[in-house]
Amino acid sequence: MDELVLRAQQFVNNTYSDVIGMTLEENGQTGWATMYALTRALQYELGITALSNSFGPTTLSTLRAAYPSLTAATVPSENFAKIVQSALYCKGYDGGDIDGVWGPRVTASVTQLKQDMGVGNVEGTGLTPKVFKGLLNMDPYVLVTYGDRAGSSAVQTVQRWLNGRYIGRADFFVIPCDGHHSRSVAKSMLYAIQYELGMADGTANGVFGPGTQSGLRSHPLASGDRGVWVSLLTAALVLNDRPVVFTSSYDAQVAEAVALFQSYVALPQTGTVDFSTWASLLVSYGDQSRPGTACDCITTVTPARAQALHDAGYRHVGRYLSNVAGSTLDKMIKPGELDTIAAAGLSCFPIYQTWGGSADYFSYSQGLHDAHDAIVWARRHGFQDGARIYFAVDFDALDGEVTASVLPHFRGVHHVITTYSRYRIGVYGARNVCRRVSDAGYADASFVSDMSSGFSGNLGYALPANWAFDQIATLTVGSGEGAIEIDKNIASGRDDGERTFNPASYTEALDVDIVAADHEAMKAEIRTYLESIGVPETGGDGWTDDDWGTLGGISNSEAIDAVVSMDWLFTRLARNLRLRKALVQAPVLWELRQFNPLDPIADEAFKAGLKDDSSTGWGQIYGWVAIEARNYCVEQGLLNEPLLTLEDDRSTVWTRLHEDPEYNIETAAYLTVYNAFQIDLPRPGLDTSDSDSERIIARYNGTEEAVTEQYGRDVGGVYRVMESYYARHRAAAN
Repeated sequence: MDELVLRAQQFVNNTYSDVIGMTLEENGQTGWATMYALTRALQYELGITALSNSFGPTTLSTLRAAYPSLTAATVPSENFAKIVQSALYCKGYDGGDIDGVWGPRVTASVTQLKQDMGVGNVEGTGLTPKVFKGLLNMDPYVLVTYGDRAGSSAVQTVQRWLNGRYIGRADFFVIPCDGHHSRSVAKSMLYAIQYELGMADGTANGVFGPGTQSGLRSHPLASGDRGVWVSLLTAALVLNDRPVVFTSSYDAQVAEAVALFQSYVALPQTGTVDFSTWASLLVSYGDQSRPGTACDCITTVTPARAQALHDAGYRHVGRYLSNVAGSTLDKMIKPGELDTIAAAGLSCFPIYQTWGGSADYFSYSQGLHDAHDAIVWARRHGFQDGARIYFAVDFDALDGEVTASVLPHFRGVHHVITTYSRYRIGVYGARNVCRRVSDAGYADASFVSDMSSGFSGNLGYALPANWAFDQIATLTVGSGEGAIEIDKNIASGRDDGERTFNPASYTEALDVDIVAADHEAMKAEIRTYLESIGVPETGGDGWTDDDWGTLGGISNSEAIDAVVSMDWLFTRLARNLRLRKALVQAPVLWELRQFNPLDPIADEAFKAGLKDDSSTGWGQIYGWVAIEARNYCVEQGLLNEPLLTLEDDRSTVWTRLHEDPEYNIETAAYLTVYNAFQIDLPRPGLDTSDSDSERIIARYNGTEEAVTEQYGRDVGGVYRVMESYYARHRAAAN
């Protein structure tokens, strides 16, 4: 807590809370609420009746007319001075004693503020209206570190230069000087370009429109040039993270930086600045007329369309792995389409996208869902190991939303893709999304949605270092039967797409998610079956009702509901392993229901080091059994992880089995595959017989023949009930 910020908040509340329509929390922390309150207090002192959080045109013009330069001699009242003093403290400057006296300390702080803004030499000695506007927001004017990103002194130099040169223009306002490129800085660069092109106030608008583009075509630059246009060029290079010194002289170092930038964004490497270079420096989509060699589309690529694309110079086509459930949009790759693409001399890069249009879609669990589904669809279409799947973030994700939602989502995607397949991961999204997902290690290539130039994740961000495809324009290629609407992409060469494919497998009747309407009916039938073999709804097997309740025993209904709650994971594991999910669900359900007083005792004994192992978690799996099963599946190419050892890994594996239901269920699926091997049966598949399924289930309970046979019969009955419900729906769904 900052004591002076607290005093500023107390001043606002004591003086203005009854007239500005808000009361501040007195917490000593600067924030937008405090700045809004100070803005309203200023408006009140200026006689403005319609108070607002915004320091807008009315506030600016009223302030300019009344007090074009606030100093110790011109400040009209003690409260007016206290507003300035409070704002200075909230901004990190010395505001004196918040006593209404504009003394030397306030004067010195105003001078320092203006120097930090870069306007010290052009805005006189007092607090001018535009500087006051900058004082009453949260923009910093000193270098700041955000997360792991430190402010750049080179970027700050550019920010201060822009402020100093253009602050006198009507629509140019003070931008932050924190050393970070941002939306406001990107827009200020466009204003600067427009001003230097001679656009009048009111015409210049910070938009990369036809007038701006036409003017830039008339301002090429080359070695030997000097002046403000070279300053604008080097400023733009600095803001695009290029290693260059901000200067007004186009020397050899600038020429080299231009050539490297051109190479980086896949422009002809000339070392001179033409319109395409200006465009790529100033707006995310760059020169939309430049040729692209890649595209993406929602339309089926027929032979005629493939030929039209090839004739137009395209060599890589992005296509979607699946449709969205419940949507009428048909964008999925069609049977035979990949062969058509390859026959035309094109490659295909796969895209996975369901809804993905808002932050609330993205989460760790949704990432698990999406990645499992993407693996299934990629394999069904025939994409081979090593293909890179681009997972889409198709909305303007703010940086906080990337942190809270998008990164956990891709952590889930990364876990599943790297564990259950040999596919690679790409990310589709705005520049900041791509950069942050890639920096986190969750993707190794970016498909950048640069066509959305207004996205906050594009404005103020450089093209990510691992970009593979840069989406810049929508257009139609070909005519007649060959006509196809595409998004044109620039290709960096980082991803050549796929040209050879495995045979497609669209006819496999894979399991699907449980139908909600079947849940209660299936639960009732399983309960009836369990009761028929002596497993009552609660208790049983020698438990007293008191023991059952005290130890947290699970009822038949609770066990069924728990398994159904994780049906999405059972389904996706079964689809990826190409076996029946009931074969995994039935033993897990049984083990949940058979929880008994000895289970927690055994678990605590293991934790205390009194036992080497114990069966634990949803599926009651031993650590050593999990290690054997997972290692077997690694050796069979079904699982990507290092081989485990009892000596080094048993404790870690047991802990995950005990604490993480998802890991336990995953292991139960691998154990199902391993159990078939243990009893010399073929790997379980989509057509494994009921008798073999029962033998595999029996092996789940160990090797003692009499015990396991009974286990197989009892749990096999649960399997048959569940399988009867699932079989009704999967053929139609696939």
